[in-house]
Amino acid sequence: MNHTVQTFFSPVNSGQPPNYEILKEEHEVAMLGAPHNPAPPTSTVIHIRSETSVPDHVVWSLFNTLFMNPCCLGFIAFAYSVKSRDRKMVGDLTGAQAYASTAKCLNIWALILRILMTILLIVVPVLIFQAHQ
Repeated sequence: MNHTVQTFFSPVNSGQPPNYEILKEEHEVAMLGAPHNPAPPTSTVIHIRSETSVPDHVVWSLFNTLFMNPCCLGFIAFAYSVKSRDRKMVGDLTGAQAYASTAKCLNIWALILRILMTILLIVVPVLIFQAHQ
């Protein structure tokens, strides 16, 4: 490996060494060393309220929206879930809880209707098939 050192001189300072000034703060740090503080280091504690954990049911609403969305209940529940999340981000926990409650109710109804539709889609063709034999 070839190591070369290149020095660059500007035309103004050609031939003269640069002027180094030691700042007052640098001189004090060099003379005194690191600052010594007799007080112990302080710590900051952040308390997070347990009230902020309002469930918004976004995942459940999205699942109901994508799979057999009866009467658009899953989509409406998803809209309420997003509103609940927005209210929670703003800090309105009462509004977030109200929207989350509505989303939960709509998700339950969408789940019940989806289960009933699945049962009917299985049972009715089986009964029709047995009736024709």
